Amino acid sequence: MTAQSSVSALLAAVLGMLVLVAGPVLAQTPAQPQVPVQLQLPEQTQPDAAPFDEGIDYRTVEQPLRAEEGDDVEVLEFFWYGCPHCYHLEPEIAAWLKTKPANVSFRRLPAAASPRWVPHAKAFFAAEQLGVLDKLHEPLFKAMHVERRKIMTEDEIVAFAAEQGIDADAFRKAFDSFPVDMQVRKSAELVRHYNIDGVPTFVVDGKYVTSATQTGSNEKMFQVINYLVAEASKKAGAKQATAAPAEARPKQ
Repeated sequence: MTAQSSVSALLAAVLGMLVLVAGPVLAQTPAQPQVPVQLQLPEQTQPDAAPFDEGIDYRTVEQPLRAEEGDDVEVLEFFWYGCPHCYHLEPEIAAWLKTKPANVSFRRLPAAASPRWVPHAKAFFAAEQLGVLDKLHEPLFKAMHVERRKIMTEDEIVAFAAEQGIDADAFRKAFDSFPVDMQVRKSAELVRHYNIDGVPTFVVDGKYVTSATQTGSNEKMFQVINYLVAEASKKAGAKQATAAPAEARPKQ
């Protein structure tokens, strides 16, 4: 054997030993798992949910109709003098009127929902026509619900008006007048249009109807009214901006 052959054989032996030693070590080394790369997608922002539920806290009128035309937001209360809930709501209405937005016009409307309610509706409109509603409105409520007096017919209402210092003849004349009759007819038409089946009920800008029966409490009802007023104001503002002539719109 030559020296070169001896060196080759020695190298082969050394390499063989290395393979024998390193093989088991490599076999025992666990494979590193592959971690999938996750893409960070931008979060999708959800629109703010409405604080009140349509169909529960209020409902939308299919064909919006205001009682009176105007640029303000109209809030109507339909009531009946014979309704105890309407009477007890009066102080809360007075408190709300002190905080209502400046663009809101509030109006009470006696609901001529049945023949039995018509005399009280005529009494309201007659007093309004004569400018003496402040002498009749609260006293009539109080007489019926605190004093428990029966004041239902025309004669009983005229006699009660006279007790409050209202001229009986003038009141009866207004009570039976054509303008008052037309107002009662209009009230009855609005009751049907808004599909009102109980009082007190509020209608906001001829578009939305709400009541304590729907909301569950008077407090929540006024919260809903304020929300609906804001919604009506936003829509009215958008409508005015769209209708404004180009030269009148602010430059961007």
